[in-house]
Order: sequence, then structure tokens, then C-alpha cells
Amino acid sequence: MNKLTGRTIAALSAGALLLVAAAVAVVVTVTVRNAPDHDPEITAYAHGRSVTVPPYQYCDIRIVGEDQLDLSNCRGGESIDLEVPPGYPLQLSLPRSIADAPWLAQLVYALPNGDVVDRVISHNDYPEGALALTIDSRPLPELRLIGVELQLPVPAIDENGRETTVPHAAWSIRTA
Repeated sequence: MNKLTGRTIAALSAGALLLVAAAVAVVVTVTVRNAPDHDPEITAYAHGRSVTVPPYQYCDIRIVGEDQLDLSNCRGGESIDLEVPPGYPLQLSLPRSIADAPWLAQLVYALPNGDVVDRVISHNDYPEGALALTIDSRPLPELRLIGVELQLPVPAIDENGRETTVPHAAWSIRTA
């Protein structure tokens, strides 16, 4: 009868651990491969509070015909509320899929009389692939940030045959 030595027990334990690790790797791989696609989300942060912002609108892009895009498969969502007190910035964290795309954002400010002023910023205003944006909630004393809509535009042709862009995806945040 053979006696188990410490070396034999260690070898058996190592073999068992390798089998368990391999089984876990297989389960994780199958789970990730079979996971449903997830529309990208951004994270918004202001004054100690963070929220996840799912798309307000997200359309799958399909190419139909020659140079024709089909954006008919769209999903809608809601605008997310995040209070941004005057003097505090709104910070947006972008996933790589948005940061690497030609995004633009419409910043909506209110004047004391209730009039609205829009300002547009884009990926061109930040270093290439910037994953974080800081938006001033009060760039001028009379302006107050009330909302932000981040968009991913695609080329389009309007009813008059002019080239333009339309958003295929948008994330909306109400800040007031």
C-alpha cells in the first residue's frame, strides 16, 4: 500500500484547482458570449451624487442599398434627473464606444427671464478619446444649466436633398 506524501497531496490539490479554474473559465466564457447586447450608458455626477444614464433614444444602424442607412429599429427611454446646483460642475463619464465616436452635446441654459440658450460642444473640443467631460453649470452669472443631451450623429439627407446629420443615439439629463 502506497503512502500519500506531502508532494503527492500538493500535486493532486494543484490538479484539482486547475480543473476548477478551467470549469469557471468555461462558464464565464459561455455566459458572456450568450449575454444580450447592452446599449451603452453614460454616468453623470454632480454635487456628490452619481446616476447611470441609459439612452433616451438608441437606433440600430443598418445599411440598406448603396449608401442608405436604416434607423427604423429604435428604442426609447427617459430623460434622467440629476440636480446640479449653481457653481457645481456636471461631470460625464463616457464608455469607450461613445468616447471614440464623433459625439456632440447640446447644453441647455436658462436665463433669469426664462429664455433658453443652447450651446453645442463636440468631441472636437476635447482630446481624442476623452472619457470624461466637465460641463460648467453657470458659465456666465446669468446662465443656469437646465439640461444636457449627448448625441451620436450619422449622416443623412433631408427632404430637400441637403446633407445633414441626425442622431442615432441620445442620452438626456435634466439638471434643474
